[in-house]
Amino acid sequence: MIQTYSTTIRRKEMDAVLTCMVDEKIGPGEMNAKLIQQIKEFIKCDGAVALRSPAIALKYALQTISLDESSKIMISALAPAWQYQTIESLGYEPLVLDVDESSGLVTPEIVANGMKEGGKLLLLHETEGILPDFKGLKELQIPIIEDISQSAGSSVPVINEDGTTSDLRKDAGTFGLFTILGLEERDVITAGGGAILIATGRREWSVLKQYVDKAPLTDLLPDINCALAWVEVKEFARNEKSRKELYSMYNQACMLGHHKTFAREMEYGSTMCSFPLILSSSYKDVKQYAAKKDIEIQLAFNNSVIALHDELSEVCIHAKSLYLRCVHIPLYPRLTHAESAKIVKILSTLP
Repeated sequence: MIQTYSTTIRRKEMDAVLTCMVDEKIGPGEMNAKLIQQIKEFIKCDGAVALRSPAIALKYALQTISLDESSKIMISALAPAWQYQTIESLGYEPLVLDVDESSGLVTPEIVANGMKEGGKLLLLHETEGILPDFKGLKELQIPIIEDISQSAGSSVPVINEDGTTSDLRKDAGTFGLFTILGLEERDVITAGGGAILIATGRREWSVLKQYVDKAPLTDLLPDINCALAWVEVKEFARNEKSRKELYSMYNQACMLGHHKTFAREMEYGSTMCSFPLILSSSYKDVKQYAAKKDIEIQLAFNNSVIALHDELSEVCIHAKSLYLRCVHIPLYPRLTHAESAKIVKILSTLP
């Protein structure tokens, strides 16, 4: 059976983790610092800290921003459920927004409506590695915390003051006050768990650093995890090249079938963290058909906010529809040529 998800762990990753174990340096230390330096080169930023979970990263970001108690924080209905749970646990109110059905993202219009309902901050999950309309969001002048757990490595063209498009590009993770790069098992870069909290500007980093300097060791990411993430960042371009090649083949196969995927910019404007397929027929039928061919597929958003909060179904109609109809097809660098060819064939013949 070809599994839906598989973390790409090669010899380099294994050697880095083994070195930490042999040296008996597994707690937060030298590798934590090396990972931060690597992240600062990967995503141009003024400062960052490696923490034990995305929830802890969000806690530090919100402490730094200092929102009023019970403020409403806007999140996508397709964002991972930990965002909703963490916001509630910190005493704020999650304001869940519906998404655009063609992209799976919140749009400036959707966010503007959320602001009318009292939204004070946007926690922007860049779903399926697709980047949103940053220009439109910036015009709303709403504070943003980016979640680039799926979109790391992508970028958009810089827009000049006269409205023309520059040859320069701006990376995902550099648009908000702070950025969370999750390092969980299914994130595009993994440490087996954890997150990087990135301060995009000098002023934000100077404030965040005051909290970081006082952080207990139990909040910081251990070196054994940092070693894995450090190699994953170094190998990102190689892995992404493989994912893009697979994505392109899958996308062409979809054109021959009955189902579709999200619209996205294929070259640099999105990260191929997965292959989402939006079904036009029964999930049960498609899942059974694929299973007979030894290919496992799973619902793409089974750990999302909308999946765990059915009461949102009436106000998040598009997100609910995508939750029920969108699946993930296996896409990861470790797939063999024979396996990927098998998936391509199945994609064009799914019922």
